[in-house]
Amino acid sequence: MPRTTTLECSGCPPFRALTFDALGLIKVVEARHKNRQLPQVVERWGDPQSSKCVTAVSIIDRNSHPLLAVARTNNQIEILCPVNGDTHATISDANDLDEDNNIIGLHLFAKQNLELTSRHCSLLTCTTKGTASIRSIEFDDTSSETSCIGSSETWNVCSGGNISCCKVDRNEKFALFGGKGVEINIWDLDNTTKIWNSKPPPKDSLGIFTPTWFTSATFLMKDDHRKFVAGTNNHQVRLYDISAQRRPVFSFDFRETPIKALAEDVDGYSIYVGNGSGDMASIDIRTGKLLGCFSGKCSGSIRSIVRHPELPVIASCGLDSYLRLWDTKTRQLLSAVFLKQHIMHVLFDSNFVLEGTDKEQTTTEFKVSKEVEASPLKRKKSSKNKEHMLDGRERKKISRQSKERRMSEAQEIEGKTHGLGRKLKLVTQK
Repeated sequence: MPRTTTLECSGCPPFRALTFDALGLIKVVEARHKNRQLPQVVERWGDPQSSKCVTAVSIIDRNSHPLLAVARTNNQIEILCPVNGDTHATISDANDLDEDNNIIGLHLFAKQNLELTSRHCSLLTCTTKGTASIRSIEFDDTSSETSCIGSSETWNVCSGGNISCCKVDRNEKFALFGGKGVEINIWDLDNTTKIWNSKPPPKDSLGIFTPTWFTSATFLMKDDHRKFVAGTNNHQVRLYDISAQRRPVFSFDFRETPIKALAEDVDGYSIYVGNGSGDMASIDIRTGKLLGCFSGKCSGSIRSIVRHPELPVIASCGLDSYLRLWDTKTRQLLSAVFLKQHIMHVLFDSNFVLEGTDKEQTTTEFKVSKEVEASPLKRKKSSKNKEHMLDGRERKKISRQSKERRMSEAQEIEGKTHGLGRKLKLVTQK
């Protein structure tokens, strides 16, 4: 039975998102109304097969010739069109990999030259055992098979352990890798050389050393690859600055289950954290202060968090089979869509625009409407309320005066009684 929420969903602005589940299906979720109605599944690509579970995704989100790369557990990489789901190329690494060495990291390089007759893309992949490679691919629109694989460069990012997180910075010049038994290391992609390696924190006050196990990581700022945030399996969030030191600059614990997903905000200092028990929160990484938790706890492990680049909307998905949309400012649930399978990844199509509408106008209208809803209502006091307030003040004044009068009368009676008692005492003595 799907989990239902008791929170009232106010609806979403027009958006388009792609979800990737454990059976290899790609579902397109859209909200097509300006009056913020609930989103729906409008398309479904692929056939359900457990051997095609999606392990990593990457998208080149642009107006002309967008591309989508999908890595699966059968060690196949598909290059798709994110608009209609057409397959441009299929790359198979099944001969070199096994079931325990899947592709865990995937990135499409957006900075490239495009032609009309043939298309070209560069792809970074990383496996669980630490084999990273950058390959150049050319394909035709009329063929679904790879026509030519250009130059390829392969190297090893770790000598032992398993890689579980891989991230490329916005400028696409540096990449970080980390995992179970593997400290975070940053590589220069132009020269494929390692420029930095993290150092584990020291033992605690009890002399206990926590083994290294990174589960997720993200770069913090858009134009600065030196600062990044990493989540660990022992529910710890760490901030690193490679220009300062090798150990974490700042670290704190979040709840009591492993960190499963991290996403940076556009402001450059806020992050969104999701863990294995369905808790999700916004945190100021400069101080480690909890800005607030998202209302409406998920019932399964969160596996992916994505911030919309323009709208104040964030999407989360996980093992409870729900795609949830949240407001980044109020942290309230905007909508929830039940998708039947375990959702492993989610991506936004930021260039989605409704027919006959302006993208900037829609974004501005949604931001203004949220500000109006968030602003407190101030009501003008009516004359009737003022009269009631005056009557109340007069009543208090009258009651206070009557109380003082009763106290004075009681003191006067007590004084008279005391004087009469003294006179009777003198008479009896005589």
